[in-house]
Amino acid sequence: MNREDRYADTQPESRPLTLTRRSLLQNSAWIAAAAMFPRLEAAVAQDVSPVMGKLSSYMAAARDRALPGKVVQETTHHILDTIAAMVSGSELPPGHMAIEFARSYGGKKIATVVASQILCGPIEAAFVNGELAHSDETDDDFTTGGAHPGCAVVPAALASGEQFAISGTHFLRAVALGYDIAMRAMKTVGPGMKETHNLVGTMGATAAAGCAASLNAQQMRWLLDYAAQQAGAGIGAWRRDTDHIEKGFLFGAMGARNGVNAALVVHSGWTGVDDILSGPNNFVESYNTKADPAGLINQLGEVYGVTLTTLKKWTTGGPIQAPLDALENLHKRQPLQADQVEQVVVRVATSAAYTVNNRDMPDICLQHLVAVMLLDKTVSFRAAHDKARMQDPSVLRERAKVQLVPDEELEKLIPVRVAIVDVRLTDGTHLNERVEHVRGTPENPMTRDEVVAKARELMTSVLGAAICSKLIERVLELQNVKDIRDLRPLLHGPDRAKQSAITPSFAGSTQR
Repeated sequence: MNREDRYADTQPESRPLTLTRRSLLQNSAWIAAAAMFPRLEAAVAQDVSPVMGKLSSYMAAARDRALPGKVVQETTHHILDTIAAMVSGSELPPGHMAIEFARSYGGKKIATVVASQILCGPIEAAFVNGELAHSDETDDDFTTGGAHPGCAVVPAALASGEQFAISGTHFLRAVALGYDIAMRAMKTVGPGMKETHNLVGTMGATAAAGCAASLNAQQMRWLLDYAAQQAGAGIGAWRRDTDHIEKGFLFGAMGARNGVNAALVVHSGWTGVDDILSGPNNFVESYNTKADPAGLINQLGEVYGVTLTTLKKWTTGGPIQAPLDALENLHKRQPLQADQVEQVVVRVATSAAYTVNNRDMPDICLQHLVAVMLLDKTVSFRAAHDKARMQDPSVLRERAKVQLVPDEELEKLIPVRVAIVDVRLTDGTHLNERVEHVRGTPENPMTRDEVVAKARELMTSVLGAAICSKLIERVLELQNVKDIRDLRPLLHGPDRAKQSAITPSFAGSTQR
């Protein structure tokens, strides 16, 4: 047995000190490295690019930075709108699946699953609430398309906020930061990607969760590293999911989960790459070789992502919003009865027409919803999700009058979704309406009363009128909420645990 083998299993303190030429050389090398350590630390610090330095510092300071009044109002509206989407989503098949998953999965009782009595771990709660928020087409989206930020950002901020018992103001600022980072990621690397929905969800949710966790600038740099590693997932197969379950996972649940997971591991002590925005294999060049990382800090603190995000007036697919606006405008000028209408020609961009042409999902079928609009003079959440009504003879009769025309000239205007609606009446009268900016876009924003009315319609049947009104009131006054967990009783709503087995509310019934 040689000398090294004899002491292989002993503690270092018990080993005899043996100086050899080899060990002296090794010790000298370590001594030299130790002497240089402060300089090595400085070199590492200098390796953080100016873009990363500014971005991480901005993110770390977000929890304490006051927001402009307009941004506070818009963020509050988007929070309320997303919560309403979660609540109404609980009545749809994807929401049923999500709540059942939370109920069966279990986990530590920390964070709220909206519209249920369930508490679970923050990662699981964010995941489930993200699915609830995009159970259909109710939630917000970027005006430029390709992204639904709220359904990932708000669930992530809520779950992390409950984990760390943050105030309503802190929660509101975390959500605003999430929209900021989501929008800039979309604009910076999005053009180089085929699918951007998870990019937006993951980057936005991660920023929001990191803010809720009060991470410092160094931790924010590591946080962005973990976000970047998860941001590229998602393929276009979701377009074949007619149940909207996989779509809810990709647009909302996955990003919300990724964000909270990243924030919690960094908060617990995990480290990572100091600057994922520069150096070999960095975030930007991995997704878009032509992109400039400076896009991530462009007008940071001046232009806020939430103010560039559209609230949907109608709980339908995006390309249907403008045609419904057009019909509503026409009806206001000249009230129409369905039997007066001989034909409706709807012109939209070619890509938009492809998305909504004769789909078998009622809330994404343009011809069906135009027919409903002619009959009802509006399109409610109930009507937009009543699949059985797609076979109603009266609806089919009006649907036969609707012609959808893909328009290449309107395609050139994308991402702005312009629609032209031409109505010919039985007496020969022609009515025409062009909608340039959909109601709810930054150029044509919804009023607070409209936002509240939409939320009330979505939530009352689930929560009851009294709880619904109280929840709306509390959300609109978030800056007075000392602990975000104080919203929990209102988010849970009435105890429905004794309900019978879960059945889809809109799968095959005309009743809600």
